[in-house]
Amino acid sequence: MAQLAARSRRTVTTLEEVALRAGVSRATVSRVVNGSPKVSPDVRRVVEAAVAALGYVPNRAARSLVTKRSGSIGVVISEPAGRLFSDPFFPRLLRGISGSLSARDLQLVLLMPASPAETERTADYLAAGHVDGALLVSLHGDDPLPERMARAGIPFVVGGRPLRGTDTSLVDIDNRGGAQTAVRHLLGNGRRVVATIAGPADMGAGVDRLAGYRDALAEAGIAVDDRLIAIADFTQDSGAAAMDRLLKASPDIDAVFAASDLIAAGALSVLDAAGRRVPDDVAIVGYDDSPIATSVRPPLTSVRQPIEEMGHEMARLLIAAVEEAQPVQRRVILATELIRRASSGGRRQP
Repeated sequence: MAQLAARSRRTVTTLEEVALRAGVSRATVSRVVNGSPKVSPDVRRVVEAAVAALGYVPNRAARSLVTKRSGSIGVVISEPAGRLFSDPFFPRLLRGISGSLSARDLQLVLLMPASPAETERTADYLAAGHVDGALLVSLHGDDPLPERMARAGIPFVVGGRPLRGTDTSLVDIDNRGGAQTAVRHLLGNGRRVVATIAGPADMGAGVDRLAGYRDALAEAGIAVDDRLIAIADFTQDSGAAAMDRLLKASPDIDAVFAASDLIAAGALSVLDAAGRRVPDDVAIVGYDDSPIATSVRPPLTSVRQPIEEMGHEMARLLIAAVEEAQPVQRRVILATELIRRASSGGRRQP
C-alpha cells in the first residue's frame, strides 16, 4: 500500500517499478528497454507487458549517457521549404524514412539548408553529436556536407548519386536506365523529333536522366540535336518555361521526355496553350509516377520510381552503419518501371 501511495503522488514510472511488477532485476528491464538481444523471448514479453501496464516511458537523456547515442537521425534536404511541400517526391521519401526509423524508436530531425550559410550551420549541428547519423537528400554540385560528415566521423547515407565524390554509402534510382526506357518507348511509337526537358545539371538525377535520353537516341541511330534539349529545375514553372523555349527553337517537335512529372505538367500547359494536341501532335512522358501523373489531362505516361522504398533503404543502411563498429560502405540501385497512359499515345502512323 505504501508503494502504491508513493506512486500516486508522482506520474513518472521508474525502472525499479517495472522490475518489481515483472519479477526481474532492474538490469534486465534496462536490457529490454534498450533493445539488447541478451534477453530470452519469454522474459522480454513479461517485461514489455509490465512496461505497457505501468505506462513506462524511457528517459532518453539517461539512455544517451549509457549508449552514447542520441536516438535521433538527421534528414537533410538541401532545398527551399517551398520545394519540400510542392514536390510530391519529398513527402513520399520522408514517409519511407519515417516508417523505418519509427520501427526502431528513432526520432527524425528534419533540416532544410537553403543557402551556403545554412549548410554550414547544418554541418556544425550534425558534427556536434546531436544525431547518431544523417541522411543527405537532394545534394547539388559541390555540396560540402558529405565531406564534413566523413571528417567528423558521423555515419551518413546519400539519397541519389552525388556529382562529387563517390566514396560513400548511397541509395539511388536507375535514372539513366529509366530515362532510356522512356525515350525508347517514344521512338518505338514512331516519334522522330524527340525533345527532352532535363533536370538540373548540378544533380546526379538531372545528369543521369539526360544521359539516358542520349543513350536511347544513339541506340536508334539518331544524332543528338542540342536545340531539342532544355534544362529545368524539377518544378512546374520551369517545365513550362523550358517547353516554351523548345517550341520556339524546334516547332516540329513530336515528343518530349520530361525529367519529372512536375516538369511534364508545366510542359502540358504550354502545349495546350499553343494548340498542340497531346498525344496526337506531341507525345509526352514524365518521370516519378506521382499523383500528378493521374491528375493531368491526358493522364501522363511516367517512369515509376520506388520512392518510399528508397527512403526505407536509406534508413536501413544508416541504422546498420550506426550499429556497426566498422561500417561498410554499401550501394543500392533501385529499378524503375514505365507506366503507360494516354499522354504517349499508341504507335504513330507514318
